Amino acid sequence: MATIVEPTIFELSSPGRLGVTMPASDVPETALPPKNLLRSDLPLPELAEVDVVRHYTKLSKFNYSVDDGFYPLGSCTMKYNPKINEDTCRLPGFLYTHPLQPIETVQGNLALMFEMQEWLKEISGFAGVTLQPAAGAHGEFTGVLMMAAYHKARNDTKRTKMLIPDAAHGTNPASVGMLGMSVVTIPSDSRGNVDLKALEAACDDTVVGMMLTNPNTLGMFDENIEKVVNMVKDCGGLMYGDGANLNALLGIVRPGDLGFDVMHFNLHKTFSVPHGGGGPGSGPVGVSQRLVDYLPSPLVGIIEEGDDDLEPLYGFVTPKHSIGRMKAFHGHFGGGLVRAYTYISMHGPDGLKAISQFAVLNANYLQARLRSTYKIPYDRICMHEFVMEGQFEGSDVRALDISKRLMDYKFHPPTNYFPLIVHEALMIEPTETENKDTLDRFADALIAIAEEAKSQPDLLHNAPHSTPFGRMDEVKAARELVLCCWLPENYETLK
Repeated sequence: MATIVEPTIFELSSPGRLGVTMPASDVPETALPPKNLLRSDLPLPELAEVDVVRHYTKLSKFNYSVDDGFYPLGSCTMKYNPKINEDTCRLPGFLYTHPLQPIETVQGNLALMFEMQEWLKEISGFAGVTLQPAAGAHGEFTGVLMMAAYHKARNDTKRTKMLIPDAAHGTNPASVGMLGMSVVTIPSDSRGNVDLKALEAACDDTVVGMMLTNPNTLGMFDENIEKVVNMVKDCGGLMYGDGANLNALLGIVRPGDLGFDVMHFNLHKTFSVPHGGGGPGSGPVGVSQRLVDYLPSPLVGIIEEGDDDLEPLYGFVTPKHSIGRMKAFHGHFGGGLVRAYTYISMHGPDGLKAISQFAVLNANYLQARLRSTYKIPYDRICMHEFVMEGQFEGSDVRALDISKRLMDYKFHPPTNYFPLIVHEALMIEPTETENKDTLDRFADALIAIAEEAKSQPDLLHNAPHSTPFGRMDEVKAARELVLCCWLPENYETLK
């Protein structure tokens, strides 16, 4: 049978073909810029509207999203995003306001931000919260800045090193390095906890603090968390909690109650703000009482108390020793805060607790179904995610091959090769939004792939086979970006 190659959008172009008719101008025409600033030719296709619509609709079908199917990216919490979030963030009072408006005209926005601060404090057990940071890593940097400011205010300038477990998130060392601090890596023990002997040896009067992801990237809740916190604080350090995995703790454990001094929240993970394609993220930071005065400014506060007839007047307040502004204006308001506010409002305290319970249940169910097929190096009850090895004895199939083959089974691959302490790591987080039927189909696919790895390894080496494009070279794609779908023949000349 002959192969029919579908023409590209450029090849469909025909001179004079129009997709839109512009109305006559209702304002005076102005002169064009000087000729030396004008291009004589702009190689854009000339198409009818239907051609353009079909082109972009076709491209959209190449994408995979959480609306298409299961997205088990460990550490990312790619849960379903309720569509009501989109409705609320587009309400005119949120959508059409500007951060430079007088505060009297944006009281609804400020009230939402104030309540969001209060809710995050209640959820986490912290004394203060800033909504400014634009993402999780930005929140990390904000938290480390506050830790440094705290020690500087006490003239404790010899504290220059941060303790970071080997099962922490990879952005933690980067945030520390940006401030010129040194990183001391603390290994994990055989059960996936912080090694207490190594921690004891590292604790001295040069420690700024410790950045601990709990549950960590192995999906393990540290069984010695109270001992870890006390050891760091006994040497004068502060405890930083990486809140990226808060999805396992909602309504069950409050990091502030465990003794943490600072923690960032990933609203785009825990509270269902979409975060594919790089944003918008949102990384508020909560702090204990001893760091409240160092929070970024401004915060939203009540500047005039209300009464039975009047609502309070919300405005901006500046902490006593604030580290200053971390972002233009007040964080990702519509893109992050309104969506997260909606999500928390819908669920309430009991609903948030159920989120964590089902997230943990789903992860442990998958782990139980797969442990007899795949090696799980830290095989104990996990939290919201778990890590297994994507390699089999006597086979040259690797984790990457398994992930590529999963695409033929219509599943997005899990996280590969992270955390680094697990050989050929496959990191799986089902989230609370997937039902048992989906989890069973996913487990069945992984079990079937394990059999294929032994009997038909080349099938995996060459996967995927059913996607619009075959196996990609991700390293080359990242280093040699081509941000358009088609290049005209005279591209080099046009450059």
